[in-house]
Amino acid sequence: DDKHNPRKNDSCFQQEQIKELKLYKIASELLQTERAYVTRLHLLDQVFCARLTEEAGKGMFPVEVVKGIFSNVGSIYTFHSQFLLPDLETRMSQWASTPRIGDILAQLAPFLRMYAEYVKNFDSAMDLLKQWTERSAQFNTIIQDIQSQEVCGNLTLQHHMLEPVQRVPRYEMLLKDYLKKLPEDDPDCSQAKKSLNIISMAATHSNMAIRKMENLKKLMEIYEMLGGEEDIVNPSNELIKEGQILKLAARNTSSMERYLFLFNNMLLYCVPKFSLVGQRFTVRTRVCVEGMKVLETSNEDYPHTFQVSGKERTLELQASSEQDKEDWIKAFQETIEIFQQKNETFKSSRLELGKRAPRWIRDNEVTMCMKCKEPFNPLTRRRHHCRACGYVVCYKCSDYKASLRYDGNKLNKVCKDCYFILTGRADAEEPVSGKKRGILEIEAAQVSGNSFLCGFLQYSTDRTKPCQRVWCVIPQHDALVLYLYGAPQDVKAQCTIPLLGYQVEDVQRSVDHPPTSFRLCQSKSVHCFTADTEEVKLRWLKVIHKAVIGEMPECQTPVDDDLANGCHEGVPDGT
Repeated sequence: DDKHNPRKNDSCFQQEQIKELKLYKIASELLQTERAYVTRLHLLDQVFCARLTEEAGKGMFPVEVVKGIFSNVGSIYTFHSQFLLPDLETRMSQWASTPRIGDILAQLAPFLRMYAEYVKNFDSAMDLLKQWTERSAQFNTIIQDIQSQEVCGNLTLQHHMLEPVQRVPRYEMLLKDYLKKLPEDDPDCSQAKKSLNIISMAATHSNMAIRKMENLKKLMEIYEMLGGEEDIVNPSNELIKEGQILKLAARNTSSMERYLFLFNNMLLYCVPKFSLVGQRFTVRTRVCVEGMKVLETSNEDYPHTFQVSGKERTLELQASSEQDKEDWIKAFQETIEIFQQKNETFKSSRLELGKRAPRWIRDNEVTMCMKCKEPFNPLTRRRHHCRACGYVVCYKCSDYKASLRYDGNKLNKVCKDCYFILTGRADAEEPVSGKKRGILEIEAAQVSGNSFLCGFLQYSTDRTKPCQRVWCVIPQHDALVLYLYGAPQDVKAQCTIPLLGYQVEDVQRSVDHPPTSFRLCQSKSVHCFTADTEEVKLRWLKVIHKAVIGEMPECQTPVDDDLANGCHEGVPDGT
């Protein structure tokens, strides 16, 4: 009987103590790393961002640049410094009576959804930072000055900005370790599992951003290996495989050492170059993946051979082993297949263009050209319609003509993109070129049709300035962010507001504000809104009250059903 076996009882007690100690160590590590992380967030928000915002206010450079770089880091800092860290500090001080962390994380984990905004903006932020460091001497001086301070630890701003991207996967790792040590019957188990599910979803976005960052870092290394002569540092370029290979000469039986860099859209065939500072190569040929073929070949004198042929050149190559050959052939085949699939999807969408009359976008549904995104004005940039796609564009983007089948093959005014597609020219923007869209470049119609709520509101950031009528959307794919557009069909948002952590103030009737007004406040940031009716205001408040605390709102009926769903037929306006 176990009750009468003191050795076994002592052993069980010791095992429980070891488990409890391990759980305490994990919780302590979470607290210690959280303290360090909040220090880093303070550096980003209160030092880098605050200093740059101050200088931008003096007209040194646009304040929009600073907002574009730091995104919602202020909301992230507020959450961690005022909520998560204080709760962890309190819990660890009471560990003897309350030895658990799952309940805290389950309560606060929904707030980690705000990281989706930061991670999504990360690539664009890195681009902006690089662009303005090179463009503005004042901007660069501020960055260098802060980076030289002891608080930065000899690390760059880019390095510190990667911290929020890496933080969520860190929570996931610690929580998984915590659950492994936690007994199944522990009361904290269900809460810890619940928080892990939410954190794992947030970590997926961060891991994707980390992979992108690692890919860009690798592209920079290859760029240096090639002597800075090849333009390959582009987020759309993804390295698939690299390695040494032998090239069989066409005229004799000799073989020469070569090096291959296979990307998602091209192959760089390189010759090794003598260097005292690491590997260096010269690019002999760049072969596009489009139209590329790979074949296994047989050669009695040279085993493990295969052939790569493209529009630019055909290469007879020899791998170091049979396995190496199979790996190369598999990498080429998969890359070619993925490239072809993307191209087929894109081409199929072009087939219907010009065969039937498009739905015309109304003039009052856009405030900017739907192609170049330049704002319209009545004098120098008027509205015109593309007869092929129905988009509202400026005169520069509509200065083309093409025959349209639905109009008896008569020549009609079309936009630049439709012109190149309809005439079979190669200048139309291909998706495989990987042109990256900024965080604001999401079409209003795209998010309005799948949103929790959308509609017009009067908006201002300053009571002294007049309000602007804007089209507001809280999309279902990004439930914690409010997108503001000039009009319901604009292809680019004017700005976004990450709602998490904001205080919602229902403004009472006053001289300055009608009863349909409300405000969003956070630190020094204030956003004022006015709805058309009190009923509309209440619907917005119902959704926003949920979003600011990290909860998923319920879908509401769009404030303007016709505009939100595009349920109207455009009428030619003679433009």
